[in-house]
Amino acid sequence: MDRKSKIAYVVAALTTLLGVGLDQLTKYIVVHQIPFHGEIPVIPGFFNLVYIRNKGAAFGFLSGSEHGFAPTLFLILTVVATGFVVYLLYRNINENWSITISISLILGGALGNLIDRVRSGSVVDFLDVYVKTTHWPSFNLADSFITVGGILLLVNLLFSPQAFLGSSESK
Repeated sequence: MDRKSKIAYVVAALTTLLGVGLDQLTKYIVVHQIPFHGEIPVIPGFFNLVYIRNKGAAFGFLSGSEHGFAPTLFLILTVVATGFVVYLLYRNINENWSITISISLILGGALGNLIDRVRSGSVVDFLDVYVKTTHWPSFNLADSFITVGGILLLVNLLFSPQAFLGSSESK
């Protein structure tokens, strides 16, 4: 393995671990400092810290589902998606730093939420953004890392598709 590859793997691992670590640390603090369904106003009329448990997908999608299979389905989907992200990272790690970091952010977020799902069958959400009485579904740092990583990856695909799509010939 050449020096560039080693550095890329270290950057990917550190980015992923930092994402998982920050996600899990913030969730730990929330669980131990905010009562369940409690809220702490941070910017009145715009942003609160809350503590809720989400049995659904990102941003509360299907969290109120009456179907008992939903938590198991989301656990399976998270494992499959995480495996796919690991594959994407492996295929693209030496191509472009932005791609490596974006995929690593997605992986860190996916692993952070996967840890919650395995541990308790739900994900701790605590970021509540709203305008007056209109609230965005609560989310967490893992969701933020997945979103930011996805946007960075999309930008790479739009402005430099050969860096991502052409990588399969290089492995």
